[in-house]
Amino acid sequence: MDGSKLLISAINAKVSGQTLILHPARAAYWLEKSTLLVADLHLGKEAHFRKQGLAIPDSGMLANLANINRLLKAFQPRSVVFLGDLFHSSYNRSWEQFGDLLKGYAATDFHLVSGNHDILAEEHYIRAGMKVHPKALHWQPFLFTHKPQSHIDHGLYNLSGHIHPGVFLKGKGRQSVKLPCFWLGQNQGIMPAFGKFTGLAIVKPKSNDQVFVVLKDRVVGV
Repeated sequence: MDGSKLLISAINAKVSGQTLILHPARAAYWLEKSTLLVADLHLGKEAHFRKQGLAIPDSGMLANLANINRLLKAFQPRSVVFLGDLFHSSYNRSWEQFGDLLKGYAATDFHLVSGNHDILAEEHYIRAGMKVHPKALHWQPFLFTHKPQSHIDHGLYNLSGHIHPGVFLKGKGRQSVKLPCFWLGQNQGIMPAFGKFTGLAIVKPKSNDQVFVVLKDRVVGV
């Protein structure tokens, strides 16, 4: 999917007076601040499991990098915020491929809000030119975290990942499908996992929540 198709197939959502452009790459673009938001890439996961003796190809990781590159070209954001679990485990060569990609966007600021899988030594993030925020990043009105917060200060909107949210949809017959989704509540939103080699956790949104499912080539509100 090229950058122009990503833009055409995106859908706008309003939260706390701000515009989030949601699209099928499972990322969001904060329009007012020219900031790309991505959660749960789990880069290097394939290589991690290969070390355990499992024959898993690099196709998922390469697809993740290609999608990031397309998004950066399409939106040309001033900033990118990764909402945790950027890299799956200990260091492997996949990090170098990711770092090489970031070098092509020297005018973009890259931020990482650390997740439970982000255990790389600080030197690797420094080499990649990333600014690491151990717990949270507060850019009004958003409070960016990896895990959803149980307490959110008044006036803030908590946007996070970690859950890998999905919904279970049923058709008129017996057909059904599980799909990743953007789950946007009144003061808290959860991003879908960007990584290809990740699972889904079925969520139960409240009646007034906004839910947008991710299809192959578009995002649809349900």
